[in-house]
Amino acid sequence: MLKEKEMLVKLSECKNRILLSIKHEFVVEILAGRKKFEFRRRVPKDFSNVKSIVIYACAPVRAVLAEVEVVEVLVTDPYGLWLYTRGKAGIYWDDYVRYFDGCRLAYAFRLGEVTLFDSPKSLADFGVKRAPQNFVYLPKKADGGLC
Repeated sequence: MLKEKEMLVKLSECKNRILLSIKHEFVVEILAGRKKFEFRRRVPKDFSNVKSIVIYACAPVRAVLAEVEVVEVLVTDPYGLWLYTRGKAGIYWDDYVRYFDGCRLAYAFRLGEVTLFDSPKSLADFGVKRAPQNFVYLPKKADGGLC
């Protein structure tokens, strides 16, 4: 297991904005403020530069609902990550273990401020044709907001 300081990757400057497909049940938890970590088996190559996540809620909603700030990215072994995040994981231990089964490394985006859109948006509003299996890069906002 890695030491706490080894698993924290601080974000420097804003470089990337990604869209993630997230199960509806977890989107509800994120929007309610109970889920503060989004877990992933795979992340972008330059994951430490991700500054915000645009949230696409999977079925039954199938819409882009919000954008959330990424405070930091954690990476360590799955058990060590669970010990660090379990209080605000928004997922049960059994589901977490199944999700990371066979993985040597586990990643988590620590979520910050959530911006709920006034109305649900389509993937097409972001230039995306279909819901990504992992993630898709999005361009920076023209208005200078979260990039």
